Amino acid sequence: MSKYFLEGNRVFTKPLAPGASAKIGWGDKTMLSLVTLEPGSQVGLHTHPHEQAGYVVEGEFEFTIGDEKRMVKPGDMYIIPGNTEHGVLLVKKHSVALDIFAPPRDEYKK
Repeated sequence: MSKYFLEGNRVFTKPLAPGASAKIGWGDKTMLSLVTLEPGSQVGLHTHPHEQAGYVVEGEFEFTIGDEKRMVKPGDMYIIPGNTEHGVLLVKKHSVALDIFAPPRDEYKK
């Protein structure tokens, strides 16, 4: 197994909600999550103690972070402080976003 390239038990796909999944990989201090959202899917409002940063790769979806709601599109970025409520409640078309968590989310490693 490589020290530098993610493979094997350090990469897998995790269902997040109906129509939403994430391809997960991690190191000691950060976690990558390539999230795929299908039209009509939702990732309900939630919080976690991890800081989350993201980049919209393709598609378009409505993202709520704290008291702000916005349609995001390719090239948009976001930073979510730990313990801030957020979620995706409207997905208009097939979408992909890269999320980065620090520290890694232990519950995503299972």
